[in-house]
Amino acid sequence: MQLEKNYIYHIYNQGNNRRKIFYIRDNYLFFIEKIRTYVIPYSDILAWCLMPNHFHLMVYVREVELPATPSQGFTSSETLTGLTGTSSETLTGRSRTFNDSIGIMLRSYTRAINKQENFTGSLFRKETKAECVNCPKGVAPAYFTKDGIAKINFQNLQKQYPQICFNYIHQNPVKAGLVNYAPEWEFSSAPEYEGLRNWELVNKAVASKYVII
Repeated sequence: MQLEKNYIYHIYNQGNNRRKIFYIRDNYLFFIEKIRTYVIPYSDILAWCLMPNHFHLMVYVREVELPATPSQGFTSSETLTGLTGTSSETLTGRSRTFNDSIGIMLRSYTRAINKQENFTGSLFRKETKAECVNCPKGVAPAYFTKDGIAKINFQNLQKQYPQICFNYIHQNPVKAGLVNYAPEWEFSSAPEYEGLRNWELVNKAVASKYVII
C-alpha cells in the first residue's frame, strides 16, 4: 500500500483462500478494538464493514508515520474469547508507518484466531489493498468482482467516488444476503449513521465533508 496524507482510501483485505476471518461475535469485537489501536491514530474512519471473510475501511489519512509508543500496540497483552497471549511485537524504532501499523494489526489478530481455531499459517491474503478514492489521478479502472470483492468504477472520481465507496461499504451485508437493511448488520458503521448506537469509531464531522450522510 502507498498512502498519502490528506486523501481518502478504501482499505480492504480478505481471508487467505477466501476462508473465514470472523467465527463468532467476539472475533468481530476484538478486531474493532484492533482498529481503534492501529488505525485511528493515523486516520479518521469514514466508513467500515466487517464481513465473515473480509473487511472494508474507508479512511481519511491524517498521518502516514507517527512516533512508536506502547499505546499503539507494542508489547501488549491480548485477550480473545478467553484465550490470552502476549504480543511478540516490540519497540524497534522511533516511528511506525501507517502501513506497518496495519500489518501489525493483521498479524496480531491472526495469532489470536489461529490459537482459537487451532490453525497455523496466514489468515489474510498477503497484500492489503488501498485504493485512493479522491486522488486527482483517479482509481479503480472498472466495476467488477475479483477474488470475491467488488471493485468500483465511476466517472469524475475525485468528487463522486467517495460517496459510491461509502454507500458500497454499507451495502456489502445486504448484497451478501446477510441482512435486508444495511443498519441491521451490527459490524459496520451503518448503525452509527442511522443513529442506532454510538461506538465512536467513525468521525461523522469529517465524513460529512465528503459524503452525504
